Formats: sequence, C-alpha cells, structure tokens
Amino acid sequence: MPKVTPDSPDLPLSADLDRAVASWLAHLRHERAAAKKTCEAYARDVRQFLDFLQNHLGHGPCLADLDRIEPKTVRSFLAARRRAGAVSRSLARTLSALRQLFRWLEAQGLIANRAVLQIASPKVPHSVPKPLTVEKAAGVVDGGPGAELDWIEARDAAVLLLLYGAGLRIAEALSITARDAPTGNREVLRIKGKGGKERVVPVLPVVRAAVERYVALCPYTLEPDDAVFRGAKGGPLSPRLIQLAMERLRDALGLPPTATPHALRHSFATHLLSAGADLRQIQELLGHASLSTTQAYTEVDRDRLLAVYDAAHPRSQNAAKSTR
Repeated sequence: MPKVTPDSPDLPLSADLDRAVASWLAHLRHERAAAKKTCEAYARDVRQFLDFLQNHLGHGPCLADLDRIEPKTVRSFLAARRRAGAVSRSLARTLSALRQLFRWLEAQGLIANRAVLQIASPKVPHSVPKPLTVEKAAGVVDGGPGAELDWIEARDAAVLLLLYGAGLRIAEALSITARDAPTGNREVLRIKGKGGKERVVPVLPVVRAAVERYVALCPYTLEPDDAVFRGAKGGPLSPRLIQLAMERLRDALGLPPTATPHALRHSFATHLLSAGADLRQIQELLGHASLSTTQAYTEVDRDRLLAVYDAAHPRSQNAAKSTR
C-alpha cells in the first residue's frame, strides 16, 4: 500500500517509488527535524505531483519515470495546479518539496535527473507582518487586574498574553505542559519551535500572573506531563478556540481582520524593535532560523517612523503648508 502520507488515497505507485518516498519523508521528520506541518504539506505536494504524473503517463509512476521526467512535464503540473486555484506561495512550496525529493533521490543513487531544479520558482508577493498598535494589543490582552473571569476567559487571556508577552506561536503556547507552565518563580520558558529548534524566552510577571489565575480557576486536574491549557471538556485546547476568541475581541474592540492570534506575535517583535531591541535578540526570542525572516519587522518599523516623520518633522509640516 502506498505510504506517501497516512491519509493519502491509494495511488498505484511501483514498490520502489513507494519505498523511496516513504524513506524521504522519514528522513525529513527524523534527520532534518522538519516540523510536522511541513512534512504533511510536502507529502500532499508530492502526492498531487504523482497523481498528475499517473494521469500524464497513463500508468502508476515508478523511479524510472522520475528519472526520465523533462522540465516541461513539471511546468505542466504547476500550470495545472495554478488553474485549480493554487496561489504563488503554494506553488513555490510545492516546487521546494519536489526539489528536495529529487535531490534526496539523487543523493541515494536512485535517480540522476535535475529537471525540477531547472524550473524557476513562482514570484511570491512580498509579505510584511501586520502588527497591532501598542494600545490595541494592550486592549486585546488586558483583562484588568481585578476582572472577574470564568476559567475559560482566564484561559484565553493567558494564551493571548503568551503570544504578545512572550512572542510564542499559538502551537508553542498550547504545547506547554503543566510541569513547565510559567507560574510561581519561573521567569523563563524553554520552547521547542519549528524544526525542533529550542529557545529560552523570558516571561513577564503579568504573563505569569495570567497563567496562575487560569491554573487556579481550571476545574480539571492538570497532570505534570499534560498540556496546561484545556478545552471545555478537559482535552487539549484546540488552536481554533483561540482564533474564535480573537474574532470576538475583534468585534468588541473594532479591530481589523488582520488582528489574528499570530498578529500578537508580530506585535511582540515590532514593539520590541520600536523600543530599541537588537534584531539578533528578537531573532532569538522568536526562534527564527534566519535573520532575514526577522528583518521583515524593520520594514514595519520603517513605515511607522516615516509616519511619525510626516506628522511631526518641521520640514514635512512646512512642505504641507506650502501646498495649501
């Protein structure tokens, strides 16, 4: 049975290609320490390519077929994905998955075909993080020290504070165990992020207080090795519930659609940069593998500085007056 991914439909692959793809995915997970969602996305991309190849060839593909593929076949596949509605970012990821697969197959001595490497990546629109202002971010996470919250409201407030006050990804916040929860005198969190990369994140007193308030109100027994944040029925908390909580806050506070849980992480980084934090320090706090990823926040901060300049600089004001 094909092993491209656990939930994949049965594709009539040859045994050699079936084993090769399964071994490549295992290599990504265990040797490259790729994130689970990355592995799942790459598995889908390869499954779609092999499905296309089956229709193109008229039979289930094998390793010999991959060894004979021409660049025009790969381009036809990407064009078909585009017609099906795939955007440039998805196509770029698909091409990245195929490149990694073909390189790995070549390194294993199974094929020697560089057709995929000859395909240019689709141009991906430049994306700039969309943080909230300091005031709006504070409105999202501030329940007030004397606010009477039920345990679910206290839970949501604690998670959102971890996103904004510690710069965590939502999956990272929800993976914290009761043993490692930032309570008492614990001033740092050891977080395992994308690709298994570990980092140490300081925890502000206000974040610790929010987590302690939730723990005190939670009606369930929090075993040391279980996730500290629980759903209404006691199971691990779903990210979707935090997204829904953020949607309710957007409506209540009049926030834009870009005010998502992940925007709180963007806000954490942007507000640190605005306050004078070093870009390398922010990279470490966010767990970015590359500084170029963190540098996107300099563009956000530049836009803010230009807006301040336009509003306050005498030369800018004089120029505005001269046009009246």
